[in-house]
Amino acid sequence: MDSLGKSPLDPISHEIWDMKYRFKSPDGAILDQSIEDSWRRVARAVSMAEPEAQRGGRAADFYGILEDYRFLPAGRILAGAGTGREVTLFNCFVMGNIPDSLDGIFTALKEAALTMQQGGGIGHDFSSIRPRGAPVRSVGADASGPVSFMDVWDAMCRTIMSAGARRGAMMGTMRCDHPDIEDFIAAKQVSSRLRNFNLSVLVTDSFMSAVRSDVEWPLVFGGVTFRTVRARDLWDRIMRSTYDYAEPGVIFIDRINASNNLNYCEKINCTNPCGEQPLPPYGACLLGSMNLTRFISSPFSGDARLDEGELATAVETAVRFMDDVIDVSLYPLPQQEAEAKAKRRIGLGITGLADALVMCGARYGSDDAVNAARRWMAVIERAAYLSSVELARERGAFPLFEADGFLASGHVVGLADDIRDAIAAHGIRNGLLTSIAPTGTISLLAGNVSSGVEPIFSIRYDRKILMPDGSKRTEVVTDYAASLWWRLKGEDAPLPDEFVTAETLEPSAHLAMQAALQRHVDSSISKTINIPVETSFESFKSVYQEAYDLGLKGCTTFRPNTVTGSVLSVSVEKAAADGQMPMARGEVLPGFSYKLKWPESDHAIYITINDVVEGGIRRPFEIFINSKNMEHYAWTVALTRMISAVFRRGGDVSFVVEELKAVFDPRGGQWLGGRYVPSLLAAIGGVIERHMIEIGFLQRDRTSSVSATGLESAALRRTSCPRCGELSLVFQEGCSSCVSCGYSSCS
Repeated sequence: MDSLGKSPLDPISHEIWDMKYRFKSPDGAILDQSIEDSWRRVARAVSMAEPEAQRGGRAADFYGILEDYRFLPAGRILAGAGTGREVTLFNCFVMGNIPDSLDGIFTALKEAALTMQQGGGIGHDFSSIRPRGAPVRSVGADASGPVSFMDVWDAMCRTIMSAGARRGAMMGTMRCDHPDIEDFIAAKQVSSRLRNFNLSVLVTDSFMSAVRSDVEWPLVFGGVTFRTVRARDLWDRIMRSTYDYAEPGVIFIDRINASNNLNYCEKINCTNPCGEQPLPPYGACLLGSMNLTRFISSPFSGDARLDEGELATAVETAVRFMDDVIDVSLYPLPQQEAEAKAKRRIGLGITGLADALVMCGARYGSDDAVNAARRWMAVIERAAYLSSVELARERGAFPLFEADGFLASGHVVGLADDIRDAIAAHGIRNGLLTSIAPTGTISLLAGNVSSGVEPIFSIRYDRKILMPDGSKRTEVVTDYAASLWWRLKGEDAPLPDEFVTAETLEPSAHLAMQAALQRHVDSSISKTINIPVETSFESFKSVYQEAYDLGLKGCTTFRPNTVTGSVLSVSVEKAAADGQMPMARGEVLPGFSYKLKWPESDHAIYITINDVVEGGIRRPFEIFINSKNMEHYAWTVALTRMISAVFRRGGDVSFVVEELKAVFDPRGGQWLGGRYVPSLLAAIGGVIERHMIEIGFLQRDRTSSVSATGLESAALRRTSCPRCGELSLVFQEGCSSCVSCGYSSCS
């Protein structure tokens, strides 16, 4: 096998390690001198859960599956274990049920803030909050509804981010029978609203039956029917929003609860932000992935195969590793610790699936690939369950284990007889064991293996690397399997037909792979089906119906749109061909100047925005911000340079407005023109927004927010990363992420 783990990191892998996982002191001193130091640090820290006499041996076992990249723990473990920092090693949480009272709602908000402060993403079900217009008898008023409180959560997330924490990620869910479900569906159709949320509708089996039968559907809260709608009309409304705006997603909640190993002791109403972990109130997801590419013998030959015995052995060690993490991790809230230790849930999954299939001569989505994926996941499932039984013999079953209830529940019913017999005889250490999560960053760390269960996104693309002196250089990132092919066959060898990428696959191929894997996954799978923009609405709807018919637990698609954007242009040459390189400046540009008077400043701020006309659309090209107040000099110059650089890249640059308007000044904002503005930067964002509207680049919709015009224009068929401005956003595994700078909406 290729020995990536014993060779120096390539530039991209080194950048990821150095930026995200390398242990450094608060003053910047480097404590992990090599990637092997990081593996040893993590292995030693996790082994502290073992009996003292066994720690050295267990640490060696853990190091053995880490240093060759066979097992990739989630990023929170790699970044936090053994550092002594007050952080959690769990990636994501579902928070407690939100009480339907003002005191309860803001207590839940506080718990969410404390969890996000430690780096955890969160999920919340807002179905428990009474609908808009419902009476609040204690104060003689009408309720504002759950979506209005989601705005409060979104503001909290922005505030936590501005305080220096890692980017927040939240999932918001609502039942399909809640009276405010239509408001929920439309909430993210406005480009500036709820940008820190992923949204999903909790769809029940009875609703899907009502859709098929085309009957009336009651919208109910607290046992009271507020009104009825046609089920098929509501389904079409969900589908139309997802078709046009990529949200909300769909979670088949009854199926999740019915197939849950722990349905005898919990009820699930939400998932973590990317959807791979349906969790009960205060549930936590602990994630790790087996890198399938490391178990392929004789790749690209007639003898290529996955070594199932070696995979099973590595899984045994990985399950012990993850069970130990439960005991060594910190938890933001005591309720989360109690929940995690009562059920000892883990989520062991896979990455590198598409590359491993190609190495074995199978095309993603083909019958051969579907069968191989199903067989490989079955190996992992079997090894994981038997390993957990052995841990139960050694340490005891999870505290809420009840043999009769567990063996009669959900996924366990379909396990092989010998696994069920072993559970009956000895119990099991972990309530759930398998889940397939997003692996974008750790897959890059492992040499750019294909991410999670997704197909290869691109054979090659460009990524910017920040140099120590602050400059940037561009590195070409090559897919792991393609790189290996050229090493084995020669640099000029054409790639075989098995190298298929996401943009060429039919939705049915994605669904077939997801369904094959779901049979051997007791939690869920994070996956995005990329849909071509020209797909008809009826064809699009059929993807979700097929997902339900195949027994999936949820479905997430992405079709390019003006709010979320579209998938990346994979090369600089293609970007130039599409007119997306920085625009040249003409000698004379039309523009406007605006005077902004901020109450705290003695001097006005003058903002000049110059425009160009591109593709028949007048668009901002550059900005100048000036003031006599020298206190503002440095940051206004910096803002001028950065915003102008973004404008000159072209595409949908309306996110500049959203980002500036989201900035909160901790000292408090000011009232301008009868409206509260949270900061001077937000006020500048408002001026830019006004300018974009006046030149016709943005239009106001009926909710008085703004949206981009010219969907079919070349200028808006691509979107820029909100961090670096490159045309490099990828939508997969339930997240948007930038392959150029590493930005992710879910990390």
